[in-house]
Amino acid sequence: MWGARTRIIATLARLRMGRRRTGSTDALLSVLPESALVPLQREGLDPVAELGELRAVEPVSRMKLPFGLRAWLVTGYEEARSVLANSPAFSNDFTNLVGTVGITAEQNPGGLGFTDPPDHTRLRKLLTPEFTGHRLRRLAPRIEAIVEGQLDEMQDTAEAGQRVNLVQSFALPIPSLTICELLGVPYSDRAEFQRLSTTRFDLLGGVTGSLGAISESMEYLLKIVQKQRGEPGDGLLGRLVREHGDNLSDHELAGIADGLLTGGLETTASMLALGTIVLMQHPESREAIRERDDAVDPFVDELLRYLTVVQVAFPRFARERVKIGGATIEKGDIVLCSLSAANRDGNLDDFDPSRAARPHLAFGHGLHRCIGAELARMELRAAYPALIRRFPDIRLGVERSELSFRKLSFVFGVDTLPVELGVTARPAP
Repeated sequence: MWGARTRIIATLARLRMGRRRTGSTDALLSVLPESALVPLQREGLDPVAELGELRAVEPVSRMKLPFGLRAWLVTGYEEARSVLANSPAFSNDFTNLVGTVGITAEQNPGGLGFTDPPDHTRLRKLLTPEFTGHRLRRLAPRIEAIVEGQLDEMQDTAEAGQRVNLVQSFALPIPSLTICELLGVPYSDRAEFQRLSTTRFDLLGGVTGSLGAISESMEYLLKIVQKQRGEPGDGLLGRLVREHGDNLSDHELAGIADGLLTGGLETTASMLALGTIVLMQHPESREAIRERDDAVDPFVDELLRYLTVVQVAFPRFARERVKIGGATIEKGDIVLCSLSAANRDGNLDDFDPSRAARPHLAFGHGLHRCIGAELARMELRAAYPALIRRFPDIRLGVERSELSFRKLSFVFGVDTLPVELGVTARPAP
């Protein structure tokens, strides 16, 4: 039984950390029944119907796993909030995975997502001031410049008669360059940073993200940290070195940077690509955010709920017996919260920015709620209106049926997104 448990948990961890291609998918399929893969699948932009059906009958249900492994799938909104909020009863610590197949303590990426209190509390206290609205506002002009720069590149590509791939030209570079700006990565290192970003998440196809890619990026980030130790810059890493250098190890600083890369790159890139598809499907929303600044916030918030690109929260490990939604979860059980199912709970399957907002779980909830949520919102709020105002006639460059959505992933997305930009004039200098 323990061998099966380690294989399953290791594969889940690899998928969560970016390894989605053939090797990990085959390994996962070899130990998990089809029913256990349902939370990682979609029908177009929607969670598969089986999730809604399960939620209606049993919002906290036993997962059918081999070898008697005890695991639970949470699909109800209130039930998922209860699990995510109950950090005393559920652990996120990476050490739960150490000793499983292919995972060692040395591969711990650190950061907030893989730690429990008191380490999590200490790190979050150091980071929280860096993600306040006041601190982040200093990035707004740079984010706007990054967006405009990518729009210029898209226009150059179209005018040269080449097909524009919105993932490669828009969705991926914007969060990658924003994270560079946030961290204070030197300009001379940004090309390498973007290469590692691409390798890590395999957004452009043909490259396999893996634990090896994670190790490579950690080695690179450790070098960046060491440079900041010697000459602290104006970015987040430099400020942490100046203000808390004696209280943070190099590995902790690199883990913080890696956590931002993990949590802020692929998710925002997927949102930018998939959100553009939604825009092209909803002309009324497209016109609203093109014409009215006050339409952007409700559009972005509803889009976050509707798409919920992080489909499943990182596995929680029960520290004690606990009851959730009528189910009794035993100590040691694994609990998976389907965020995509929970965010559709209550007949919320349609996209409607005018609806009264209910707090969604796209950024998680509780102790491990994404610390970069406001930064992600800033990027989305800057990118969508700029895209539509520059290219009001943007449309798909292929038939909808030809789009390559991910078939099995913790972070839902589309691998390529060919678009036709339409006729437009360049903005005045």
